[in-house]
Amino acid sequence: MPAFAGMTAARFRRVTEQLRILITGFGAFPGAPFNPTPPLVARLTRLRRPAFSDVELIGHVFPVTYQAVDRELPHLLARHRPHALLMFGLAARTPYVRIETRARNAITTLWPDANGAYVRSGAITRGADATNFGPHTLRLLRAAQGTGIDARLSRDAGRYLCNYLCWRALESRGIEGPRLAAFVHVPLVARETASSRKAPSDRLTLDHLVDAGEALLLQMVALARRK
Repeated sequence: MPAFAGMTAARFRRVTEQLRILITGFGAFPGAPFNPTPPLVARLTRLRRPAFSDVELIGHVFPVTYQAVDRELPHLLARHRPHALLMFGLAARTPYVRIETRARNAITTLWPDANGAYVRSGAITRGADATNFGPHTLRLLRAAQGTGIDARLSRDAGRYLCNYLCWRALESRGIEGPRLAAFVHVPLVARETASSRKAPSDRLTLDHLVDAGEALLLQMVALARRK
């Protein structure tokens, strides 16, 4: 029986027209036993405010493996048909938030993924150099900076799983994938969030990341509606 069988016309329109935002993070990986992006994704998908009243916020955390990205991303896009994709990853050595502007056709052959798998080629695919997210990254930058945190644009998403996910996500754009996508690198923060506002002003906390993530999410919703 078709999935929408038995629905009224009004209900069908609400389901099919509802804006859907897929928010992703990554799990722990070698050298990073704690990754702040899973709790960040969890808190963002639980946001309740009028601007999200007609928006479905879908969260997902990828295992840090190439196989998982290749298997789970197409499944998520086919199942949820998100209009926008907001991805988060950890940049432990960067003390500020990075809004990535492009994905490079580059992949490390030196470091294994969380399953110990290495890749043999330094390129993700043949015949390409880099692909851009688009001009909306500047709007996202301003949204993040508006929360008072240090946020900057970045042209280098690395050569590990974050960049790999960027590339695969941008490959899907305009086919069966989302209308727009964005990737944000966040710094390492402490697990604890109690009294986080009392932390030194130059140190970001999970609460700060949630504030910035909410601002980014609001901007993604606005951009997706325009598209």
